Amino acid sequence: MISYQITEHGKPLQKVFSEKPKPVGGEVLMRVTRSGVCHSDLHIWEGYFDLGGGKRFYVKERGCVPPFTLGHEPFGIVEALGPKAKGVKVGQKRLIHPWIGCGKCAVCKAGQENYCVSGTRILGVNRAGGYSTHLLVPDAKYLLDAAGIDEAFAATLACSGVTAYSASAKLPPLTPSDRVAIIGCGGVGMAGIAVLRAKGVKNIVACDIDDAKLKTATKLGAKSTVNTRSADAAQQLQGIAGAIDFVGTPVTAALGIAALRKGGRYVLVGLHGGELVHALPPIAQRAIGIVGSYVGSLQELKEVVALAKKGKLKPMPVETRPAADVNGALEDLKAGRVVGRVVLDFEEVAA
Repeated sequence: MISYQITEHGKPLQKVFSEKPKPVGGEVLMRVTRSGVCHSDLHIWEGYFDLGGGKRFYVKERGCVPPFTLGHEPFGIVEALGPKAKGVKVGQKRLIHPWIGCGKCAVCKAGQENYCVSGTRILGVNRAGGYSTHLLVPDAKYLLDAAGIDEAFAATLACSGVTAYSASAKLPPLTPSDRVAIIGCGGVGMAGIAVLRAKGVKNIVACDIDDAKLKTATKLGAKSTVNTRSADAAQQLQGIAGAIDFVGTPVTAALGIAALRKGGRYVLVGLHGGELVHALPPIAQRAIGIVGSYVGSLQELKEVVALAKKGKLKPMPVETRPAADVNGALEDLKAGRVVGRVVLDFEEVAA
């Protein structure tokens, strides 16, 4: 098999040839055909998350130690089954849910494996991911039938789609006139606009520093846009019922929180980095909520796939590139040159 691995954080990924893993027990070996490139991959590639105040969280503390294979938006074909694997057949195409927990703790048993404290089986985070021709999945239950959905777009649902969907569920109850701000119109932010429209939310305000991305956001369904570099950005957003921040910097957090109406809610998704400093009394006086949202559950991914199958989820722009262009894709994403999502094509890679 062929994979593109981090051999040193911050350095170009290396093409590595190795033996295909053999599935045991209930495991399933997938032949990857598509793999999305997510902004979180940049943090893992660089080796750390910025916690603000000069502090960092190093991914090696989470078990991501080079050599390591990134990729948590994989789509592929069932190639081999362990002797106890049930529910799929060789040759079937499936979307792979990557947010896999220990399966034993109370959180996992409640269906929230994405919140598992141990978090030791997340594909592309601390287990080998989808930047590879082959991927070992611990159980067939994490494989979803996405028939009828474009395969490159389907791959993006495993992170950008389900992340946006889960975040949208954390907004306060909305009336038809309520405005919701989407802060950051990258791949996940674009998915956020599509998800809100699929849920019937029409008063969406797309926020970004890039006018080209704002133009695309309008095509996806945003009713209005705000370039957050404009001097009156905060004034334009004043009175919003909710904000979903897909960037996650001190600047975007301050903007989203300050613009909330009383009883509004700020949902933090983005992991760009920094720290939040905010006076405490106004949080209570304004009755606002500040909540984090991390990716999504298996059930939520099933619901996202169902929306996409029904044609209710408008696809963001997706650019499919050869797998060999993985380093170029990461560099373009880091530089802000990607509109929507880049998805790597592993189907043509000789395995």
